[in-house]
This record gives sequence, C-alpha cells and structure tokens, in this order.
Amino acid sequence: MRVVFAGTPEFSVPCLEACRASGAEVVAVYTQPDRPAGRGRKLAPSPVKQAALAAGIAVEQPESLKGAEAQATLAAWRPDLMVVVAYGLILPRKVLAIPRLGCWNVHASLLPRWRGAAPIQRAILAGDAETGVDLMQMEAGLDTGPVLLEKRTPITRDDTGGTLHDRLAALGAAALAEGLRRVLAGETLAATPQAADGVVYAHKLDKAESALDFTRPAIALERQVHAFDPWPGSDAELAGERVRIWAARAIEQSHAATAGAVIGAHRDGIVVACGEGALCITALQRAGGRRISATDYLNARPELRSPRAP
Repeated sequence: MRVVFAGTPEFSVPCLEACRASGAEVVAVYTQPDRPAGRGRKLAPSPVKQAALAAGIAVEQPESLKGAEAQATLAAWRPDLMVVVAYGLILPRKVLAIPRLGCWNVHASLLPRWRGAAPIQRAILAGDAETGVDLMQMEAGLDTGPVLLEKRTPITRDDTGGTLHDRLAALGAAALAEGLRRVLAGETLAATPQAADGVVYAHKLDKAESALDFTRPAIALERQVHAFDPWPGSDAELAGERVRIWAARAIEQSHAATAGAVIGAHRDGIVVACGEGALCITALQRAGGRRISATDYLNARPELRSPRAP
C-alpha cells in the first residue's frame, strides 16, 4: 500500500514513524514550507521534514494544495492512502479524492468535541476529565468526517499542554498503527458518523490569551497555567512585577483581599487572591530569566515572605 503522509509539527512525527513501521510504503511526505525560527529568524525545516529526510523519504512543501499543478504532483505519487496529522493546510475535495482509500486524519480529541486547531489546550482549559484521539476518514468539513478508531485517556489535574500533547501523540500513533495493520490485513474499517450534538470548536491559541485575570476563579487560572505550558505561557503581575507563571494550584481559601493581592508567601508557594479562592504559585519566571521555584523567587524578594492578612 502506497501512503503519502502529510504533517508538520512534533506531534505528527510518531504517526510518521507508525506509517513507516506498518509495512506500508511511505512514498512521499508533505509538510509546510520552511519557516523563520529562533532569534536569527533563519528558515528552519519542520520536525516532520527532518524526520522524513533522515529516513530518506521524498519531501514536498507546496504553499497550497488548491492549484492544479500541486494536485497533479500529488496524483503522480499514486497514493492508495493519504495520512494527515496536524498538516496545517486545507485539503480541497479534489485532493481528498486522489487516494484510492481516501484520506485519514489523526485528531487529538474525542470528536465532535474540540474540532479545530487547539483541542489539547482547550480540553484542559475547560476542565474536561477525559480526552483522546480519533482516527477519522476525512471529508470536506473541518474535522467532520466519520470516526474509524478511537482511543481515550484521562486528563489528570497535573497534566499540562506539554504532557498531554506527548501522550496524545503516542496514542495517535497507536491508533494509526492499528488502523493500518487492519487494512493491510484486508479488513474494511467501520466508519461511525459523528454525533450531531456536542460539537465544540477549539479555536487557535493566541498570545493575547496569556494574561492571567485574578478576578476569575482560582481553578480557572490553574487550568490556564497548565494548558498554556509550554505555549503561550501565562503572564501576570505579582506584587508589582511582571512574571510568567509556570506552575500553580488552586486552593480553597476564604479572603477579603483584592484580586491579585499576595495573601501568603512561604515554602509551599506564593498565594494570590482570586475572584473565588486563591492561587498558590510554585514555579515562575522573571523577565529575561529562567524558570525558578517560588522559594527561589522569594529569596530574591524577601519582603514578600511576611504573610499578608486576608
């Protein structure tokens, strides 16, 4: 079976490896054009391109798949199946029709919940107890196709955008590997239409969302800190200084303090008043600095150590 793989970020790489290990022939890899990265803003290849070149697989990087030339190039690879994992480009109907078996997509949510660009972080932000990956038969709509396979995982209170990303990347590769194994064995996977109810869209993350608003409930801020680790981070003003918060936990604490006021500072963390409850900050970063513990921060700002009255 001839497979064309389309993906771009680190999340896609385990799925590319699953394709290579399945026994199918990965004839080409499609990925986004090289983009400026780092302080020097030099053009850098995507993680998927790096993995493909290391494996000796041909790489295609069209700006779009809407044109006849790009579609003819794809058709020339004679794919039986196209596997799409966080590729970043829209696939027109004509592209979906090129492979004999159509196009599969690995999506990091339990559809129809969290269709769209940022399902991992949105699930944490919403306080979802569970998420997973769906192997989906692609159609023209945004993440609307029928589901071929599904794998689930709980979201723990300690999960971050980073830890859940890595777990779902591995889970997605496992789902894809199972789907490929079964099809290569001659099985036709049953396609289950998505439910009409429960559709929620996971809008793309924006740096403007990084600001912590202490007038909100502490549990909402805890989820934001976790969801936005490692990107875009959670920024706040702490006792007159702009910092980035990397680890925090909501605590039930009654107070009459103004939202954002420090109401406790000790070895367990820096406690900040919120609209409901309080947020205990345990890891943070000063401007131009590195991630440090709350204890190290208090060593630099000993005036905060005196407990503030609620």
